[in-house]
Amino acid sequence: MDAELTRRLSQLLDRVEHWLPPVPEQVDWNNHVAALWQRHPLGGRLVPVAPRDALTLDDLLGIERQKLALVDNTQAFLQGYPANHALLWGSRGSGKSSLMRALLNSLSDDGLRMIQVDRHDLASLPMLVEELRAVPQRFIVYCDDLSFEGHDDAYKALKSVLDGALTGPPENVLLYATSNRRHLLPESMDDNAGSRLVGNELHHGDAVEEKISLSDRFGLWLGFHPFDQDVYLEACCHWISQLGDPKDWNAESRAEAIRFATLRGGRSGRAAWQFATQWVGRKRLHGKR
Repeated sequence: MDAELTRRLSQLLDRVEHWLPPVPEQVDWNNHVAALWQRHPLGGRLVPVAPRDALTLDDLLGIERQKLALVDNTQAFLQGYPANHALLWGSRGSGKSSLMRALLNSLSDDGLRMIQVDRHDLASLPMLVEELRAVPQRFIVYCDDLSFEGHDDAYKALKSVLDGALTGPPENVLLYATSNRRHLLPESMDDNAGSRLVGNELHHGDAVEEKISLSDRFGLWLGFHPFDQDVYLEACCHWISQLGDPKDWNAESRAEAIRFATLRGGRSGRAAWQFATQWVGRKRLHGKR
């Protein structure tokens, strides 16, 4: 009977084995600088990833104040000094995610390690944070393009890790997030129904207080806004020089850069990069014919 059961189990494993995911590579934080956190039914796992590119802080124009504040906060954290969780919020394409990549590239030699967590995996965030508590390295846990809908309870796990649990996050972990929304949660006119004036003071209703309480747990708020034309053109010039040749930036490319931003309906670092990519690629393509 035992032999027959063993044979059948072996046959079953042979049939399903090719459906199973490969065993993930273990993260060696002495060599790896970044990883993705992937939730699964039994908890979660870390998957090491290589940096996406060689973007540097000097490549990011028009956000000098934001760069300085975030670098100072991160360097204080790496040296064991007090530092805040950070929320980078603002218009799309304005450099929030790029700043995070450049930060890792610039400070990984100083000991910075970064773990990206998808919004849909935030329910397992407390488990990840506890896993990092006993690790000697210092980590930025990073949530990109973070926002929640009204029925989404995943933000409660984030609130708990930021400032709600009895233990709090370990001293070797900070949370950084990027978002297009300042308060991360949707806001509607109905939220103001519970607000009232007490004397000359405005007291928000419970709905507003609940939404503000999440973003309020980030001690460092950095706002990112659309570029004016001078900064946009400076960024276009920079990326054309990086991708091609400084001589590619001239009166013709300047006029096309303005046209490109007009057609897209806005100026941003992302638009500057996309224009430079298109312009240099097209010039090189036709130059080879």
